[in-house]
Amino acid sequence: MRSVRRMRTSEYEDSSPWNGEGGQDHVDTEERDNVPSGCFIEIVLTSFSETHPQLQACSERTESHRTPAEIYFLSCYKVKFGVNGGKDTPHPDTSKSEGAPKRPSRSSDPKAGRCSYTFIVPQQKLKGVLCVSTETMRANGSETADLRAQLNNQQEQLERLRVRVEQDGALASEVRILRKESSITNARITQLYAQLLHEIINKQEQAVEQRRLEELLLNTTLQVLQISNSYRELEKKYEALTSLVNNQSQLMTQLEGWCQVSTITKPQQVDQSSVVQKESVEPKHEVRNIQRDQSASLQQKQTVQEFHGLLAMATDLPTDMPFISFPATKSPGPWKDCQHVLDSGESISGIYLLRPQNSNQLFQAWCDQNRAQGGWTVIQRRLDGSVNFFRNWDQYKQGFGNLDGEYWLGLENLYWLISQASYKLRVHMEDWQGRQVFAEYDSFYIEPESDWYRLRLGSYQGTAGDSLSWHSNKAFTTLDRDKDAYSGNCAHYQKGGWWYHMCAHSNLNGVWYRGGHYRSRYQDGVYWAEFHGGSYSLKKVTMMIKPIKPTEVLVK
Repeated sequence: MRSVRRMRTSEYEDSSPWNGEGGQDHVDTEERDNVPSGCFIEIVLTSFSETHPQLQACSERTESHRTPAEIYFLSCYKVKFGVNGGKDTPHPDTSKSEGAPKRPSRSSDPKAGRCSYTFIVPQQKLKGVLCVSTETMRANGSETADLRAQLNNQQEQLERLRVRVEQDGALASEVRILRKESSITNARITQLYAQLLHEIINKQEQAVEQRRLEELLLNTTLQVLQISNSYRELEKKYEALTSLVNNQSQLMTQLEGWCQVSTITKPQQVDQSSVVQKESVEPKHEVRNIQRDQSASLQQKQTVQEFHGLLAMATDLPTDMPFISFPATKSPGPWKDCQHVLDSGESISGIYLLRPQNSNQLFQAWCDQNRAQGGWTVIQRRLDGSVNFFRNWDQYKQGFGNLDGEYWLGLENLYWLISQASYKLRVHMEDWQGRQVFAEYDSFYIEPESDWYRLRLGSYQGTAGDSLSWHSNKAFTTLDRDKDAYSGNCAHYQKGGWWYHMCAHSNLNGVWYRGGHYRSRYQDGVYWAEFHGGSYSLKKVTMMIKPIKPTEVLVK
């Protein structure tokens, strides 16, 4: 009975007849709890059927369409009110007015059963048909199993969904992380792109600046070349003027010499007149004076002829000799070579005027009368590095330098010297410790310019070692005339002019380095390979020639 009441209370809380709304609940709680379930439903429905005729629809249905709850409801209804639905039963209001008899106990009227109580409930209006069944549905095993299976399936689905949600959540967090990293990467790429643009702009600006500097460098180089050309022209003019001054000084020296000779002949003419007056007194002296007069006249004629010849040679002197010459040491000459000077009684080393036989070449040279019995014509000398020997072909041909210092005599002058006799070559060398050595070759000759002044050497003797025979039969090479056997230009690497082979065992016209051993990209020093090697630059070098005498013995 309590379960039914709770159901009614939960489902019909607002319309329940037991909630006591409006103060109309006259049902005793104790009596209500003791009412059988069937009578409780019957009384309730009786009150509802009187107030709501719509409940008659439940009884009017056919039995085939009635639900078990409707059958139970109608059975209780007929038991209380009869088949007619309560026509024989007096109205509750009538019974109340006449005085309600005492309720007999349940044990005194067994036939009455469950319907011995009458309750008065408030009348409420309900809309629609209400069919109530208090019979609970019995549980079915198969349905329960199906429900449990469905529940298990739903739980499994929920578990799978939970796992997927977790996976999707991890994936979503990973996606969020990747998106964050992507945004960071994009920001970094944008920054790098901006830096790249900045670098490109800087590179372009640097390229423009570099092109401007290159143009400036080219212009500067062009100006340097123009200045260099102007300097060369000025140098040539200076050398020509120097040569002209030297020639003038030589001519003046010669004229002074001939003037001294003419002053000597005048007293001889005075003596001739006195001899004529004393002819009868001293006949023997007369003969001597005549002879003297004749010899004086002959000497005067010879002097005049030589003077005219000297003037002719002076007019033929070249004006482009790049020498800084000095006055002759003693008598003016000219001599064939320095051996001729020595044979003429001039034993002092110095500058002498030379003119080889069968040649109009007139030039000055230093004569060494002290070494190896004297008579040596110096053709090359290195002392202090004051003269640059990295010259072109024409300069090596004509000669250059200072006669009392470093100089090169000139290939053309050298050719005319050694063409008049057989000559030998002596190379004197000194290192930075004061040690002196020499190399001597018993034959020395060079071919004319048509054969590029090719070198011809004889046998070697000396203390320095032979570093020149390897260059024999080789043409002379300069920076602008490459005649060596090397694929490149040896003069470019050795920084001089020489009879290069491939390239050099000796390089006496190279760069003069101070101190001996030097550091350079190439072996371009003044070296003699057999004496200290190619990386040692000698302190002093002298190349000199002398005509060969059959009875001459080599002096060490």
